[in-house]
Amino acid sequence: MSKHNQREAYGKALVQLGGENPDIVVLEADLGNSTRSILFQQAYPERYFEMGIAEQNMTSFAGGLSLAGKVPFVNTFAVFAAGRAYDQIRQSIATAKLNVKIVGSSAGFSDFGDGATHQAIEDMAIMGAIPNMTVLAPCDALETVEAVKAAATLDGPVYLRLCRNDLEDIFPKNIPYQIGEPIVLREGEDIAVFTTGIMAHEALKAAKTLEEEGISLHVVHVPGIKPLDEPAVLRQLSGKKAVITCEEHSIRGGLSMLISYLLRNEGVPMECVAVMDVFGQSAGSHEELMGFYGLDAGTICQKARRLLGK
Repeated sequence: MSKHNQREAYGKALVQLGGENPDIVVLEADLGNSTRSILFQQAYPERYFEMGIAEQNMTSFAGGLSLAGKVPFVNTFAVFAAGRAYDQIRQSIATAKLNVKIVGSSAGFSDFGDGATHQAIEDMAIMGAIPNMTVLAPCDALETVEAVKAAATLDGPVYLRLCRNDLEDIFPKNIPYQIGEPIVLREGEDIAVFTTGIMAHEALKAAKTLEEEGISLHVVHVPGIKPLDEPAVLRQLSGKKAVITCEEHSIRGGLSMLISYLLRNEGVPMECVAVMDVFGQSAGSHEELMGFYGLDAGTICQKARRLLGK
């Protein structure tokens, strides 16, 4: 199965959209080569604004551009996008429902070498708590392209969360992308596994392993935590014995809490695979961190067995 990079797919999709819509503009905080917004600069330099290491100013500036009829895409690492510019996002963009797209690159533990200061494991909680904000977390490069298109056409603020590293293509090409609509990646009978972002890859690996043990996982990818089609989520529980949630994010304020609240009256046993309220650290690889924090197929398998008493 081929691998592609979400950041590269994002940059190319942005260039394509820029050719279709002359109102799309791009803002960058001195990380264009990493976020791949540099591709837009190369194609449309007059619509590209390098703001330097000044995320708050960049975000406020984007709000002004949206009031002038532009569709700004704001780019930086996820930890800075959600954290450093929070006040400007809340006060200048979200309260007025301005049409600004905020793209958080190198999310989760994907910036494995730079440690806790650069690893965003609370960004979806921050952005999801802001009224009027849409929060998207694609699982691969294919879905990233669809998410960027959807964000560009949606009238209002959007947060798009991207991984730094190469990922296999797993998003179904024959299923239309809809914001908030869960997508079944693998049919199963025993346990419904809800994932968001790149954790879909680990869930599919776990499903393959457990199949040999006679355990069937129903893997459902959630394109983002806000909005969430709650009736569609509940429909995926039909006939299932238990639920597992998977996210490369803190257990607080992300997919786990949303699903837990949604299932509060269902009486369904549930386990969560998430970052357990701790910061990250530097490591030699993304995979090393994912394993250390229990965000891997092995952990999903362990929790599945426990839920079924095996």
